[in-house]
Amino acid sequence: MTGTITHIVAVASGKGGVGKSTVTANLALAMAARGKRVGVLDADIYGPSQAQMMGIAPGTRPKIVDEKTMLPLEAHGMKIMSMAFLTDIETAMAWRGPMVSGAFQQLLDQTRWGELDYLFIDMPPGTGDIQLTLAQKVPVAGAVIVTTPQDIALLDARRGIEMFRKVKVPVLGVIENMSTHVCSQCGHEEAVFGDGGGERIAAQYDTRLLGQLPLTMSIREQVDGGRPTVVAAPDSDIATTFARMAGEVDESLGARVASTGPSISFE
Repeated sequence: MTGTITHIVAVASGKGGVGKSTVTANLALAMAARGKRVGVLDADIYGPSQAQMMGIAPGTRPKIVDEKTMLPLEAHGMKIMSMAFLTDIETAMAWRGPMVSGAFQQLLDQTRWGELDYLFIDMPPGTGDIQLTLAQKVPVAGAVIVTTPQDIALLDARRGIEMFRKVKVPVLGVIENMSTHVCSQCGHEEAVFGDGGGERIAAQYDTRLLGQLPLTMSIREQVDGGRPTVVAAPDSDIATTFARMAGEVDESLGARVASTGPSISFE
């Protein structure tokens, strides 16, 4: 990896379908809105989605600097790298674990990130090869766990938290997505996936509930259109929630650096 990155933050989930990539995109944009230099690495090798979420056209390729390094693409003021930039959109990545881990390592190490305050890594769901590679070979400052209030999602989120604890990566907090659904016609609010799950799991593992996000059509439409909520509707309640969560992550890691010293630059 070339450059100096102050904080590497993994955004993870125990299972797919909880909105982890959407949360990663918006959380990173909210951090950039705080004046931070931010990058996003899409580590979901099998199902990369950050390219579309950030509005980068299919077929866009990174500039190759030399045989071993490439420049990340840029969108909304952030640096982005994804397997989607290196393959065709229809390509199925039918790879075994070691190949996936190697691809992740190459994306991370061979990208010329430059100077960043934060690199957010959009992790694949689960607790497999990429998670272990990240924990063993990358100085991760902390992890953010994304879940829904549903019992099955919470069960998998617990496994994710346990995995990070075993490899000594601090869990910065839990984000509960799809907490409630507000009817677009009548305004009725309903906890369709259950209630209070994020708070319970945060309390169980002595971490914080960073925030709760609603299940709304606008969030989906905005990321599908390449303009996540934080940039599409910066004055909305949802963008305000992301801003608050980014602030909590920033303050937490800022305090950690103050107590342990600055990060190491590496090549």
